[in-house]
Amino acid sequence: MINIRKLESELWESADLLRQGSKLTSNQYCMPVLALLFLRYAYSRYKMVEKEILQSRPMRGGRVMPVEPSDFAAKSALYLPKEAQFDYLVNLPDNVASAGLKKKDGHPINSLGEAVNNAMQLVEDQSEQLTGVLPKTYTSFADDLLRELLRIFNNKTIDEVGGDVIGRIYEYFLSKFAKAVASDDGVFFTPKSLVKMLVNVLEPKQGVMLDPACGSGGMFVQTGDFVNAAGMNANTQMTFYGQEKVEYNAQLCLMNMAVHGLNGKIISGDEANSFYHDYHNLTGKCDYVMANPPFNVDKVKAESASAAGRLPFGLPGVNAKTKEIGNANYLWISYFYAYLNDHGRAGFVMASSATDSANKDRDIREKLVRTGDVDVMVSVGNNFFYTLSLPCSLWFFDRNKNADIRDKVLFIDARNYYTVVDRTLNEWTEWQLRNLQAIVHLYRGETGKYKALVADYDKALNGQTVAALEEALQKQKAEAKQLIADAPRKDKKRIEAEQNARIAEIEDTLETARQREWLVSKFGEEGQYQDVLGLCKIATIQEIEEKNYSLTPGAYVGVAEQEDDGVDFHERMNEIHSELARLNREANVLMDEIQKAWKSWKNL
Repeated sequence: MINIRKLESELWESADLLRQGSKLTSNQYCMPVLALLFLRYAYSRYKMVEKEILQSRPMRGGRVMPVEPSDFAAKSALYLPKEAQFDYLVNLPDNVASAGLKKKDGHPINSLGEAVNNAMQLVEDQSEQLTGVLPKTYTSFADDLLRELLRIFNNKTIDEVGGDVIGRIYEYFLSKFAKAVASDDGVFFTPKSLVKMLVNVLEPKQGVMLDPACGSGGMFVQTGDFVNAAGMNANTQMTFYGQEKVEYNAQLCLMNMAVHGLNGKIISGDEANSFYHDYHNLTGKCDYVMANPPFNVDKVKAESASAAGRLPFGLPGVNAKTKEIGNANYLWISYFYAYLNDHGRAGFVMASSATDSANKDRDIREKLVRTGDVDVMVSVGNNFFYTLSLPCSLWFFDRNKNADIRDKVLFIDARNYYTVVDRTLNEWTEWQLRNLQAIVHLYRGETGKYKALVADYDKALNGQTVAALEEALQKQKAEAKQLIADAPRKDKKRIEAEQNARIAEIEDTLETARQREWLVSKFGEEGQYQDVLGLCKIATIQEIEEKNYSLTPGAYVGVAEQEDDGVDFHERMNEIHSELARLNREANVLMDEIQKAWKSWKNL
């Protein structure tokens, strides 16, 4: 079994090692490397689709008719001319100038960098969406470095795994570059688990979707995956629109969408500044709005924002002297609401402080709550972003809520529910995401979806319990330790890798069992919603009014009771004080001895 996580990590380490050995910064290196991955993905998909086309290709004069660009367009794949195909570039001779190659404009190709630039231009010629997007700066790479990059991404394991592995590796690289390019214009990559939570709650099916701060396009990609997984075609069901002020990020977005076979209308530059422009004219027309806008932006021109409209609840606080909005969080919140049609849904990431900010923000929040369209509020803990450690909130609007929850809001405090990836990063696993989604399903009365999740758990676990898996894990670890110790030196690494893989498999299954236990212990096998102290609560608009229209989940769900560990508090405190007194006496004795030794040394 091929470990995809290991493959991702190895490819990244190899590529990043080359960067460290070059004179290129992360900024210079990011886009060209991602474009090479994009080309590798396009080639993999090209070969797969070509095989499908050739299976039913007509013959003429005893020969199979050659494939054409239109054949690929019909299957949402890019047609690649020979000179833009990955294996063609990989197999070019070391001395490219000696091959007598020509660019599309007829000029000679004298280096591998020029050959890759030419390939990128040929790809752009096949897709109007990619025109002017792909980098053509490969002559700044030494040919040796570029050849090694091509070799790294030509890893045959990728083809052995199959499926959308290159797409996944592309996302992995994008997330790693988000860390490396932290000096860029803000956080352009929203971690997948946050985006998936937004998509899971909104459950997009068909219609118009807008992300007015689209960054690298994660909202579009996850929406596409969600729609496709439901057995539909995202490109026929959804129309994607995006605005992204930073052109570099918009290029990443278009590449990211192309990697995943999605079409979209993405605008960048000053016209894409969502504070002042509704470029696509979508006010009141969107079925879905998703975004992770920049938090706490100041100095937004109040007059320009007001003239641009999309403010159903009025302007946030304005500085009378400068005529500027001091914090634009509620501009974004108002825009997201204004874009929705009468049955639209919105989900977005927002600074935690916005849930109970005061003054004009509080007035806007009251009007918003009174519409009955605030659906779900989720608190997210620290370290979910790659370049920020601050907590955040997820907001959800629904203009077409069920009548029985019309005057209610579901609050979820998920600050203590996550998986640690490393010292600076947390995330929600797939099962944790589905558990949080299950709470929303029960709030909406969709018990069938809850039961389907429990059935998926049971299928994955096949009767295995937490206790049995914990016992199996300890047994496997002990067995692995002995096998590695007894193995001949030449076999130790192989056996250690095999045993580690078995241990990891049991650990994954154990985590699945624990997540099932977490869910069922709160809502039962059949799925009966109940407020859970410290986790979730359904509050009425009246209850929200009583809390001065705060939308902070912690204000409603309360704090979970700590489990009694069986230790008497007063007895334990007495023990600690006794221990401290003893340590202090010992410290005084040692200090006296040090002083005596010091005096003796001075008298020598």
